[in-house]
Amino acid sequence: MRILIVGTGYVGTTTGLIFCEMGHQVTGLDLDQRKIEALQAGKLHFYEPGLEELLEKHIQAGNISFTDNTKKAIKKNDVIFICVGTPMQEDGSADLTYVKNVAESIGKYMKEYKVIVTKSTVPVGTAEQVTEWIRAGQKEPVPFDVVSNPEFLREGSAMYDALHPDRIVIGTISEKARASMRELYQGFQCPILETNPKASEMIKYAANSFLAMKISFINELSRLCDRLGINVNDVSRGIGLDHRIGPHFLRAGMGYGGSCFPKDVNALLQTAAANGIPLTILEKVVQVNAEQSLYLLNKIKHSLGGDLTNKSVAVLGIAFKADTDDTRESPSLVIMDYLLKEKAHVRTHDPVVKLEGYPLGANCRQFATTAETVSGADAVVLCTDWDEYKRLDWPAIKLLMKQPHIFDGRNMIDKTAVESLGFHYTGFANH
Repeated sequence: MRILIVGTGYVGTTTGLIFCEMGHQVTGLDLDQRKIEALQAGKLHFYEPGLEELLEKHIQAGNISFTDNTKKAIKKNDVIFICVGTPMQEDGSADLTYVKNVAESIGKYMKEYKVIVTKSTVPVGTAEQVTEWIRAGQKEPVPFDVVSNPEFLREGSAMYDALHPDRIVIGTISEKARASMRELYQGFQCPILETNPKASEMIKYAANSFLAMKISFINELSRLCDRLGINVNDVSRGIGLDHRIGPHFLRAGMGYGGSCFPKDVNALLQTAAANGIPLTILEKVVQVNAEQSLYLLNKIKHSLGGDLTNKSVAVLGIAFKADTDDTRESPSLVIMDYLLKEKAHVRTHDPVVKLEGYPLGANCRQFATTAETVSGADAVVLCTDWDEYKRLDWPAIKLLMKQPHIFDGRNMIDKTAVESLGFHYTGFANH
């Protein structure tokens, strides 16, 4: 099939390349000429492990191409995936401006039947809106169908998730569109749930909100465990062995961030409020997540004598999680912002993320190596669970530091091992 991917971020690019793997012909459309030129040259404009090699493979094979010519791209492809951003607005709702622009362009340029697929995360009822926007853009009636087909990709594991999905959700009331989607996904070995567009859209929000709830549950519980002298990791393992609960998303830490959980939880809360059905559990999830970084910050301040003025703090990790360069809603930025407001000097490092463009102030410097970052530091704060931080040479680091304080925001290192070296270790109820 001839597939058009509108939007070349990590969702759009990954989706397009996986369809190439399944034998389809793919065109990537983006209005940013710099992104198009980079992708056509086989270079990603974002960090996602393994994806650049797949991009090079399919460019060389001629299975994928990139363009900024909207009219031509829409006309020549049979299935159009909308993979543009839906950023969070001030009231928590999703901004559908980019989706609307794409829909209107499809209506303007289509000359024959198309299947239009919303892969972007969108509020319940968006499929109906997309249908209206396409019709409004048409100069003359041309048949089409709109399908909701949400993505369930984890940043840092997007390629694996796309190749080995837990499920595929197809939301449409059209049998013709459903047949096209079945053909498109016929090579995938996973459950395929066929439903209507509203249910499909809700599934995406509900899934991410439930995972965020698990994170906030164990994070709030870690505070009680801390008070009672209980190792929350033991509690996580103990409840995670129950197959009804499962072990995933039960590791206590600084809270969730990134492009999905904060935005999706808030969008679902906004939808609920607009319909007069408050989701009080989710409201608490957001509250707990906002408080979790402050809980760690209070420990840092207390351990360093109650005053952070001129204290040197090494923050290891800027991305919201390992194996991505995404810093949206990253807890590490909250940590750094607080430290700077308390007049501390922040030294930071990340294997991938560069701080250029972040207005964090003159007292924040990024270094190329962890050794430079921790040199002369009064404390190290582990904010991102990169593998290289799990393998740090702590005896060597202790020699470089002014004071041997470790604050483990991800409960990722061996407390007993570093305490045996003379470090003062603080994690999340990691007794």
